[in-house]
Amino acid sequence: MKKLFLFFAFISLGAMAAAQISSNALGGRLYGGDTYSGAELSYQKGLNDRNRLELDGSFGFKKDFTRIAIVGIYHWNWNIVGGFNWYVGPGASISYDNYENNSYINIGIGGQIGIEYKFRDLPLLVSLDSRPMWDFLGDVNGLGWGAALGIRYTW
Repeated sequence: MKKLFLFFAFISLGAMAAAQISSNALGGRLYGGDTYSGAELSYQKGLNDRNRLELDGSFGFKKDFTRIAIVGIYHWNWNIVGGFNWYVGPGASISYDNYENNSYINIGIGGQIGIEYKFRDLPLLVSLDSRPMWDFLGDVNGLGWGAALGIRYTW
């Protein structure tokens, strides 16, 4: 019981620690998943010292599948130690998809969870995350899952 109490106390203290969120961050994400792989132009706007918005323009591709999307995510951030943070939050996407020469608009909802490191002496943020999204329309609907590496310039 004592170990359980200490575990929850540690988690609570970590949740109260302020994350080091930059006011602005601009860069890219490279991702791969079960449906397609691609790249994103990514912008993050810090709302306060614990929350931010992320807006991404995405281009995904596979042999017979192409996707152009806009993705919006709201993040809650927590500091782990030093420049390391972890974040989680809900999001949505709208995309133009072309699957086997059939084009359609797709809408998805989901979330994002990841870790990041903000360099102390460089205006650089590196992240590793996963963004499961449930697509509702078109020929490729259902749960999509993958991982991404992000590198952003901060100011």
